[in-house]
Amino acid sequence: MTRGRFLTGAAAAAGAAALAGPALSGTPAAAAPHPGGAEEAAARRGLTYRGVMYECGDGDTPDISWNRTRMRSDLRSIKRALHANSVVVYGTGVERMAATAAEAAEHGLHVWLQPRLADLPERQILDHLAETGRQAERLRRQGARVYLSVGCEFILFVPGIVPGDDALERVENMLKGNWDPEKAQRKLDRLIPLAARTARRVFHGPLTYGAAHEDAVDWSLFDIVSVNYYSYFADPRGYFKELDPYRKWGKPVAITECGTCTFRGAPEAGGMGWNTIDYSKPKPETRPDLRRSERTQARYLSQILDVFERMNLHAAMVYEFVSPQSPHRRERRYDLDMASYSLTKAIWSTEDDPTARWHWEPKESFHAVAEHFARAGRPA
Repeated sequence: MTRGRFLTGAAAAAGAAALAGPALSGTPAAAAPHPGGAEEAAARRGLTYRGVMYECGDGDTPDISWNRTRMRSDLRSIKRALHANSVVVYGTGVERMAATAAEAAEHGLHVWLQPRLADLPERQILDHLAETGRQAERLRRQGARVYLSVGCEFILFVPGIVPGDDALERVENMLKGNWDPEKAQRKLDRLIPLAARTARRVFHGPLTYGAAHEDAVDWSLFDIVSVNYYSYFADPRGYFKELDPYRKWGKPVAITECGTCTFRGAPEAGGMGWNTIDYSKPKPETRPDLRRSERTQARYLSQILDVFERMNLHAAMVYEFVSPQSPHRRERRYDLDMASYSLTKAIWSTEDDPTARWHWEPKESFHAVAEHFARAGRPA
């Protein structure tokens, strides 16, 4: 299930109108170095950018928060072991994101900067976007290849669009039908253009927005059509049919998130695979029916990346590199990594609390993605 279908399904269950509505016509995107469109896709084969998402977050504790030394080591692995040529740097700390983006550029990686300040007043979120944009522009002027995303799925992360103090409460209210989809869309139709204008004032490179699949977005505001895509089809032709409409804008189409969790049946759960942990227990537990399967995750990613290559999309970014807050444990019910989309498994040195000595190990999906990136990235 896609997150878009989940949201639409939640509305339908409550007898409400579907979330997706007609996109409003808006101000055309300002002139920027264009990353290419339909003509570019016709002239090449496969993706231009292949990469992974890397979070620059606070973490639940200092030991699993962003760390400069770890970041440098991780980016070396992303470049050399994963064979990526691009990375999405996202999070809340502008200085952390800027340092990570600069390091990525030093490794020759193409960089997407995406601020994700959430659950704060709109003005603060836009100010945070503007400061991120200034850092992106500084890097661009220094010669780095940089795109800027104005944000991610505002409907979940910006307060006041759907009732709820945080994203989890908003998801719950959607499930229960405690929201007005048409009103929410009107708020998005105001906020997304405002975010685009805010970014254009400070950043003069290619601009985009991380939309959920089936979100109604006026893509004339942006240089790249970006979708966070978690669909599953037993027949790969379903992916082609579902993604082809994004080409109508005549702009590059990028998959800015894709992936699946690490249990049997995870691809069918799509963007809701994370919702399989019971945090009400004294020690969080996985759902009783979950069975770990690194092979399931690896197989899905191999298949979906092949689809994106065959469609000649502009980019595909796998969610995500590491999830230190979701450790892998030998006892199944405490193996939180099963509900993680990460290509690596976080191994804590102690059972219950992380310390500075935690490390990650590659999953089967890491090797599958690395093999795909290496093979697809070779000159024809």
